[in-house]
Amino acid sequence: MESKAGKGSNLSRRSFLKFAGGAGIAGASLSLTGCGQPLTPASAVGGEGWMPTQYNEPGGWPTNVRGRVPIDPENPALRRDDQKCILCGQCIEVCKTIQSVYGNYELPLKNEIPCINCGQCIHWCPSGAISEREDIDQVAKALADPKITVVVQTAPATRIGLGEEFGLPVGTNVQGKQVAALRKLGFDVIFDTNFAADLTIMEEGTELVKRITGELHHPLPQFTSCCPGWVKFVEYYYPELLPNLSSAKSPQQMAGALVKTYFAEKNHVEPQKIFSVAIMPCTAKKFECQRPEMISAQTYWQDEQVSPDVDVVLTTRELARMIKRAGIDLPSLPDEEYDQLMGVATGAGAIFGTTGGVMEAAVRSAYYLVTGEQPPAALWQLTPVRGMEGVKEAAVSIPGAGEIRIAVISGLDNARAIMEQVKAGNSPWTFIEVMACPGGCQYGGGQPRSSAPPSDGVRNTRAASLYKIDAQAKLRNSHDNPQIKQVYAEFLTSPLSEKAEELLHTHYISRAEEFDAKKPQSHEYEV
Repeated sequence: MESKAGKGSNLSRRSFLKFAGGAGIAGASLSLTGCGQPLTPASAVGGEGWMPTQYNEPGGWPTNVRGRVPIDPENPALRRDDQKCILCGQCIEVCKTIQSVYGNYELPLKNEIPCINCGQCIHWCPSGAISEREDIDQVAKALADPKITVVVQTAPATRIGLGEEFGLPVGTNVQGKQVAALRKLGFDVIFDTNFAADLTIMEEGTELVKRITGELHHPLPQFTSCCPGWVKFVEYYYPELLPNLSSAKSPQQMAGALVKTYFAEKNHVEPQKIFSVAIMPCTAKKFECQRPEMISAQTYWQDEQVSPDVDVVLTTRELARMIKRAGIDLPSLPDEEYDQLMGVATGAGAIFGTTGGVMEAAVRSAYYLVTGEQPPAALWQLTPVRGMEGVKEAAVSIPGAGEIRIAVISGLDNARAIMEQVKAGNSPWTFIEVMACPGGCQYGGGQPRSSAPPSDGVRNTRAASLYKIDAQAKLRNSHDNPQIKQVYAEFLTSPLSEKAEELLHTHYISRAEEFDAKKPQSHEYEV
């Protein structure tokens, strides 16, 4: 609903548009800091301000009013402040052109407003009207309760994004300072989601190998399933291809399930008294943790009093606000280490945070799972799947499995072209990684906003930091992680075991009945 006109000096949207229309764009006198100046990744973060590039190009809507994407008041991930919205149409631009969600359904809608919760509209909104739905108060309440054990996990991309909120250069790795800040905030146990990324590779990689060998009668190509925005996109637009999605949960949800089962048992903590928090670069993770499929610990304990595996997701920006409100000077903190049990990770886990990283990590361990031998050094830098191109592909030869063709996609309009090929039976690929956000999680909807329009300059700088973590890691392969070996030996038995299936795998549902999808335009990716 449109906000009512304010009183006093407040100017309503209707009044503003009337004023702007009367003055005319040509006659308006505006002072815009930073406009017309070239931006680099280093200068794009800070606050010099920007106006979207589309303002200098002809558009399909009137200049003064371009509209906005609808956001449901009950959206678990996103909210909009109507008083800040200037109807510039940038949210429509990214949702329609980059993600191919807006406008790809017939009106009227049926049951819900289609939204994949990716939050890219946050980055494209020049007025800051769109933001994540804030959940800081829930976490603060848990931290203040001495009877509750608050366990937190941090995603790969948060460590190379958080520092930007404190004036550090783009892509600065603040892993140790992030851990120190979380301890100062009062979190009882701090785990690394990178550990769960390694675990995801073991489960997803084993599933891929069994699909290839025919031990699992599931279709190929196999799609990755760690991006909740992508999964929801498939549920909306391609439900017939849901069997192609890996059944492996995302690292966030695998870690959440183990926190309230494995960790609870090892440390004699009642799972009902654990509050599980995830620090993520992604707004769609707020939706994911609320999915009814993500209650494995409750099923494991057969106790309805056990809350969902992950209770609350905070974005990188929300964590930054918590740190600032507590008066903590992040850059001056000495580095600290993650807690053990689920605190050791490999370089393969780190690169999950950028497009192509999941594929590269999976190929390394798939080689090992098929051959029993360590992957060759060439698989430690799989150049064809690196970079910011929307669609990348490569071929990898694995003795005993032959040549495996792989594809890496970021941005869902790019995915749509590939999905049409898979749907038509024209896919040459065996394994396909998809991330909803262009560039992957390191430019997710919950990451620090740039003061320039989203650009590959910032994305490449952040990605380079993740690849540096991988290159400098003592362990480069997920299957070499000693804590991964430990969790299987002590708890899960083996990848795809009965317990692993119960806790680490899931299924997805069709959401196609929520609206009538428009017939996609004919555009195939050239192979």
